[in-house]
Amino acid sequence: MSEQPKVNREMVDDILSAYPEKAKKMRAKHIVVKDEGCTTCAIKSNSKTIPGVMTARGCAYAGSKGVVFGPVKDMIHISHGPVGCGYYSWSTRRNLAAGERGVDNFVPFQFTSDFTENDIVYGGDKKLETLIREIKELFPRVKGISIQSECPVGLIGDDIESVARKMSKEFDMPIVPVRCEGFRGISQSLGHHIANDAIRDHMIGKKERAEVGPYDVALIGDYNIGGDAWATKKVLEEMGLNVTNIWTGDGTAEMLQTAHQVKLNLIHCYRSMNYICKHLEEEYGVPWMEFNFFGPTKIEQSILAIAERFDEKIMKNAKAVIAKYKPMMEKVVEQYRPRLEGKKVMLYVGGLRPRHVIGAYEDLGMEVIGTGYEFAHKDDYDRTIPMMNDATVIYDDVTAYEFEEFVKRLKPDLIGS
Repeated sequence: MSEQPKVNREMVDDILSAYPEKAKKMRAKHIVVKDEGCTTCAIKSNSKTIPGVMTARGCAYAGSKGVVFGPVKDMIHISHGPVGCGYYSWSTRRNLAAGERGVDNFVPFQFTSDFTENDIVYGGDKKLETLIREIKELFPRVKGISIQSECPVGLIGDDIESVARKMSKEFDMPIVPVRCEGFRGISQSLGHHIANDAIRDHMIGKKERAEVGPYDVALIGDYNIGGDAWATKKVLEEMGLNVTNIWTGDGTAEMLQTAHQVKLNLIHCYRSMNYICKHLEEEYGVPWMEFNFFGPTKIEQSILAIAERFDEKIMKNAKAVIAKYKPMMEKVVEQYRPRLEGKKVMLYVGGLRPRHVIGAYEDLGMEVIGTGYEFAHKDDYDRTIPMMNDATVIYDDVTAYEFEEFVKRLKPDLIGS
């Protein structure tokens, strides 16, 4: 195989030359090439998308309902507004949850207030009250409700907060108003933050677990996509840790309410839930750390780093877990690495995988030559750049045109997206 061309600034400028001058100038700030020895990423991020330029970022509603609240299985999440947003967000993610559908697992369902023109003109508060009463009658074991407001709700000024207070008192359960109208944020990222704040204000500290142990931990920012939280939980419990709370994959209302009682928060997706981790540390003294369970190298590093936060018993268990699984992982690497050695990869993903999966590809002998996020902030890129090789291209909110041009010129063997 011939040597792959290296990306450079001239290549980037040539690709951007297709844009009008103003768009070219703005997009240039969102694409960088890693220089030798660079430790921080001077990339523009978390800014408004240029009108007319396609984006895959999503909206604030998507970040709140589709990511943070949606996987909480024993709560019902109302898409408050026209049916379109609710329909689009229904079962478009692979958040797995254990439990009986319609009894203590509502993840597969979609609830919407189905706004009509009449609701836009006269308001939907009364309709929302009726809907909540119907939910409680149809699903008496529901443990809570969130009201995920769509764009029209913010535009007409529906008072979802007063409805939530009234209904919460009537049914003696948490009913959480979430001001996540899609237009509020640059991307779905603000929806994560808004949802974190709603959980902070309405859920955390509202219950106490009877038993709290020295090894109680929480998984934060893991949405059990394809069951990954279950795999992580298994490893942590083999180490001797007790995973009492998961945010929010296969999670429950009680897990959110007792979030302040753990000894350590382990954050999987930093972008979506670093806000709540920082709050729990400041308000309740619960420390947190980021971990990475993608690929043998990062899994081993993370297991040892987590164990260091506890005592010799946990460290001993951690080393035993590594010894148990390492031969299995090595067997997989030995099978596939000869076929994949030297292959090039370009990534474009949402929250954490643009950096978390780099080590997994490298374990297989592959090289990541380009990576980027849909909705990252500066601290995400600062965490990413130390993992990249020199002359790697990093792109923020990349357009379809830009990405296609990079692929044509850099000729990766695989695109991960």
